[in-house]
Amino acid sequence: MADPTAFYEPEDDELLSSLAIPSFQGDQASYEDEYRRMQELEQHAYAQQAELEHNQLLELVPEDVKRFLILFHQAILENDLPTITTMYESGWNKLTNAHYSQNEWPEAEVIAPLVQNDQLFLTLYRELYFRHVYAKLQPTVDDRFQSYENICELFNYLLNSEAPVQLDLPIQWLWDMLDEFVYQFQSFAQWRANPQKKTEEELDMLAEAQQIWSCYSVLNVLYSLVQKSQINEQLAAEREGKSAEEVSAVAGEYGSKPLYRNLGYFSLICLLRVHVLLGDPTLALQTMQNVELNGSAFLTRITACHVTTFYHVGCAYMALGRWPDAIKTFVSVLIYFVRMKQYHTRSYQYGSIAKQCERMYALLAICTTLSPGPSDESIMSIVKEHYGDQLAALQRGGAEATETFKELFLGACPKYLFVNPPPYEDPALLQQYIENPPQDPTLRHVDLFLADVQALGGVVATRNLLKLYTSIDAAKLAAFSTSGEEGEEEVLQQLMVLKAASRTYARGNTAHSPSLLDGERITTNNLDFTIDGSMVHVEETTSHRRFAGFFIRNAEHAQRVFNTIRAAPLPTKQKAQPNPTGLPAAKPSGSQPTGTWAGKKQVRITA
Repeated sequence: MADPTAFYEPEDDELLSSLAIPSFQGDQASYEDEYRRMQELEQHAYAQQAELEHNQLLELVPEDVKRFLILFHQAILENDLPTITTMYESGWNKLTNAHYSQNEWPEAEVIAPLVQNDQLFLTLYRELYFRHVYAKLQPTVDDRFQSYENICELFNYLLNSEAPVQLDLPIQWLWDMLDEFVYQFQSFAQWRANPQKKTEEELDMLAEAQQIWSCYSVLNVLYSLVQKSQINEQLAAEREGKSAEEVSAVAGEYGSKPLYRNLGYFSLICLLRVHVLLGDPTLALQTMQNVELNGSAFLTRITACHVTTFYHVGCAYMALGRWPDAIKTFVSVLIYFVRMKQYHTRSYQYGSIAKQCERMYALLAICTTLSPGPSDESIMSIVKEHYGDQLAALQRGGAEATETFKELFLGACPKYLFVNPPPYEDPALLQQYIENPPQDPTLRHVDLFLADVQALGGVVATRNLLKLYTSIDAAKLAAFSTSGEEGEEEVLQQLMVLKAASRTYARGNTAHSPSLLDGERITTNNLDFTIDGSMVHVEETTSHRRFAGFFIRNAEHAQRVFNTIRAAPLPTKQKAQPNPTGLPAAKPSGSQPTGTWAGKKQVRITA
């Protein structure tokens, strides 16, 4: 925001220098009156100067941008949802690419006269303004602080109003707004975590504003939106099959409005994301207990929301060691992305969506290595195409596999955040923090992940070796896998680790277990074995895909179609209708075929 005092320099002010300053001789009261009059003249001169500067800035705004803002404001006043959607998804981006691809949009104070100083519209405009700054430019510390104050002002207006705000916004805008809210929080937390790179002014600002973009304030906003909309109660009622009237009664005055319901729904997904970033996967999955993750879920209407949700659910499952659930989650959304890819190539969000899907391919390579089993062949072929060399290294095991696991996980995992910021308010503690900084949260999660991987270090090699045999002596197996006197004992330990690694929890029937944390113990390994004395008996339990049923069903269907066609009567020539008038019948226009097949008969073929 421009500093209005920068428009006025007393020693250079031409307006003030042109004013006649009379010489004064009199009592104290007259002197004070004259001083007060001079102050008023000075303020008037300042206002004129500020208005002149403001008009000059407004003249620099292109005419098509002015028309767009006027029409955009009018559409929001009238709650014209189709027009708002078109202008938001198309018009804003076109004007950005045409005029503001390398610089900022005009500040809200500059374009305020175009929209009659409508504060609600100006708040929405600032939200788009700061989002553009974060996406295209490098935000300053003032931008970070002002974006927080603006979005909090908007949410406070929506949450603290005496009645529901009569405002309709497209679901794409509402999702982008909350998604950007979490992104700016993540960006600020990462920027704040490096005190050694801050200037003195920035250190003072951070010391005075501890609540700016704090974890508590962000979570408070999201939970307040969830509570105001009663979205959990609405989703639970819908899951129980209640009528629309009953759901509306549960929603209440605010939750029954699309604006509040959609904000509450997307807040659940943002809470999932925030809790994953803060390193609490259990609480992250608990917040999604009422949100369905099937193909007809509300979140699938927005591709970016769909991909983000499944990505963070999969990461939460990985943090809990539930590899089959993570694989199922990643595969389901990647299948959707592959099928819908051709329809989203022109979307302004396609680049970020594609990058997130690429990260999921890398995580899928990790999960399928740690928990091998049947998976979608089309998705696995893409994984092998993108990460073929890494998959081979993971299968071989050893130090190379550990480095590959680390590389893939670092490149694809979320960028975890510090829960507590540096102590900027205490210089002594801040100096200790700089001298002995805590471990980066992302690296801490990498270490935890690699600890699990190293515990399963010999499992892959042992599993690959057992696939070659139906029975093998433990001593022979030890000779192949290890060396030394205690080799046989080490092999038995590896077999027990393999046995334990093949048992995990996974979601069963989602209709009976709606919570993402529910599950049952299953066997993930397609290889089972028993130990009888010194012999290891191996049995492969791979369930091959059966094609016989497919051919039988299609053969039966073809037979039914053939029988239906054969039973249908042949079309015959239509009889001539009697002509009571005695006049010659009119010939049909155009050439018509004659004979037995002249009349067309519809034959209905039933499956």
